[in-house]
Amino acid sequence: MAHLPPGLADESRIDLHAHTRCSDGTDDVDALVRHAAEQGLDVVALTDHDTTAGWDEAAEASRRHGVAVIPGIEVSTECEDLSVHVLALLPDPSPSTALHSHMERARESRGTRARRMVERLAADHPIRWEDVEAQVAGESTTVGRPHIADALVARGVVADRTEAFGDLLSSSSPYYVRYWAPEPAQAVRAIVAAGGVAVVAHPGALTRGSTIPDDLLEEMVAAGLAGIEVDHREHDDVSRARLRAFARSHELLVTGGSDYHGAGKPNRLGENLTRPSVLAALIERATSRTEVLLP
Repeated sequence: MAHLPPGLADESRIDLHAHTRCSDGTDDVDALVRHAAEQGLDVVALTDHDTTAGWDEAAEASRRHGVAVIPGIEVSTECEDLSVHVLALLPDPSPSTALHSHMERARESRGTRARRMVERLAADHPIRWEDVEAQVAGESTTVGRPHIADALVARGVVADRTEAFGDLLSSSSPYYVRYWAPEPAQAVRAIVAAGGVAVVAHPGALTRGSTIPDDLLEEMVAAGLAGIEVDHREHDDVSRARLRAFARSHELLVTGGSDYHGAGKPNRLGENLTRPSVLAALIERATSRTEVLLP
């Protein structure tokens, strides 16, 4: 069972949602933790998409920069046409778990989907698969639409990721291709079975197409959902109030995170935080042998 970072106090600054080049961020793991220290964070969660590739490096980065790191994953799920992301904090990463199997299948499907989207785009725009490969950190990186977006930027097709996702890479684009992902409740059950703690990420973000309806959230609660990421830059005041009320009525923990992607998004580390008491409750619920990485 994981243990709390020593010296955690009421004023500790905790960001439970951040990405690196192991998925679609632009920082390597060491740079992420260094930037967390520069922003005065005491704890940061490493939650790359469908991968644990950065966990080993995070241990050394934590010691080097004096910031505790929560090993995590942002698990991709889908329900009909709705994309739902679930933060898995402190799960067992072993290949024998259903969670690992879901992630492997999703990663393979993402890779195939990315190639098909590039093939479609190449018919009308100057982009090749080699351009996408140039944006990927390594073989363990989860390839996704952000890497295609960065390739389009490099080729001068679009100005930035925002423009790419608003047009060429949107789900309504003729270039868009779907990929396999587990259903939300299925992913929550796999996270819990792996000894992790499941927190639904940015469920009220209108910029992602649609907010997650209450009936789907209730299915996830029944599967073992522990918390809701309420404090996120893509949630307005109305969304935050609705989600806090839902969390209160279902006895869920309320978290906050930056969803930091380095230069890939405007999100800044520490812009939304999680209370130390909530982190303590999350750690208490984890049952795997995965430990908080301490300085």
